[in-house]
Amino acid sequence: LQRVLTCLAGQGLEPMSHVIGAPCVGEAVEIRVAGESVLRGNRRELQRVWAETSYRLQALRDNPDCAREEYDRLLEQDPGLSVKLSFALDDDVAAPYIARGARPVIAILREQGVNGQVEMAAAFMRAGFEARDVHMTDILEGRVRLAEFAAIAACGGFSYGDVLGAGQGWAKSILYNSRTRDAFASFFARPDSLTLGVCNGCQMLAALRELIPGAESWPRFVRNRSEQFEARLSLVKVLPSASPFFAGMEGSILPVATSHGEGRAEFASPASLAACQASRQIALRYVDNLGAVSDIHPANPNGSPGGITGLTTPDGRVTVTMPHPERVHRTVQNSWHPEDWPEEGPWMRMFRNARVALG
Repeated sequence: LQRVLTCLAGQGLEPMSHVIGAPCVGEAVEIRVAGESVLRGNRRELQRVWAETSYRLQALRDNPDCAREEYDRLLEQDPGLSVKLSFALDDDVAAPYIARGARPVIAILREQGVNGQVEMAAAFMRAGFEARDVHMTDILEGRVRLAEFAAIAACGGFSYGDVLGAGQGWAKSILYNSRTRDAFASFFARPDSLTLGVCNGCQMLAALRELIPGAESWPRFVRNRSEQFEARLSLVKVLPSASPFFAGMEGSILPVATSHGEGRAEFASPASLAACQASRQIALRYVDNLGAVSDIHPANPNGSPGGITGLTTPDGRVTVTMPHPERVHRTVQNSWHPEDWPEEGPWMRMFRNARVALG
């Protein structure tokens, strides 16, 4: 405070600079005028009054149940975002592999309207990969062969503006072209390959489940329960699975960028959901600020059952997530983070794990 006041005084602003408030312990909010208390109340109650107009508008515009859940959240004793890691941030598991000098080549896949390929490439390059920008036209026209790559990553964004449904146009450009269909089917069948799909890439890969061994029970991803595009810093929990991307991260709770309009997992039947659960194909779930799996908006921003937001195949070689770990692999990319985080945040572990998996 004193440093700020000194700076203001140095610019001639001292006469119009005043300290008007200070933080306090607890939920009490008080406003005083000339030493006399003119307003005093509980933070939660006052915030509900402040937010009511926005809630009423949101209930008319969006799913009213989601609007109510978000409004009622103001009554909760909310500790805010927090982090729980099952691994050490300074443990660079990929370092021994990077030291060998070999850099596996990964195709950073994109299609018309897709974005995020730069962040995706940056994360994999930091982990010891050689990243190559590959547009779908390169594959469709035969300029690039998937057989050349050790791994592929399908990026997020809005392929074809999502006018055909999230990721569906991208998937159909593969399914309805025999050469491209065969190329992807052969890649997925390789025991030495790795595949990651994020957001739009997650939706696209889910639509290719007939080509992916073990993905038959995967859901499709449809419009968010809130009926709106959701862009938030959300908490997810990493579950035990066969995915090498999450090796050593099981049990961790950490924030991640969420940015999608059609991320709600819709399973073909209760049996499909049960099959994914039984074979440990569910890799990520949304949790609330207390660490509990959530079906409530906005802790669960898309309304997927049980907070499901990431899946993998039984052998772990194909992994998909709706949130964007590549957008927060560096600490400075996070809109909130603990003060003691180093240059690289916890999601960097995911990309380093991929380097380890390829040996």
